[in-house]
Amino acid sequence: MYEVKVYVTYKESVLDPQGEAVKGAVHRIGYEEIKEIRIGKYFEIQIEKGSRKVEDVVEEICDKLLANVNMETYRYEIMEVSK
Repeated sequence: MYEVKVYVTYKESVLDPQGEAVKGAVHRIGYEEIKEIRIGKYFEIQIEKGSRKVEDVVEEICDKLLANVNMETYRYEIMEVSK
């Protein structure tokens, strides 16, 4: 079995309105040294061993469902775990 952690964030060229709102709130409570905050999505996925490579399955899921590849980028970590 594999445990996969997927992180999805906006591409650097895309404005992150939620991140900007949080940055504004952080500044209002006195943390002016904060220059950027970006908001993202995090997924934990467990995948059984099968005939396909785990990387291929994860790439397809990310491309088709978890990330809007026009606006977002993703990265993932795969760890083999015992049941």
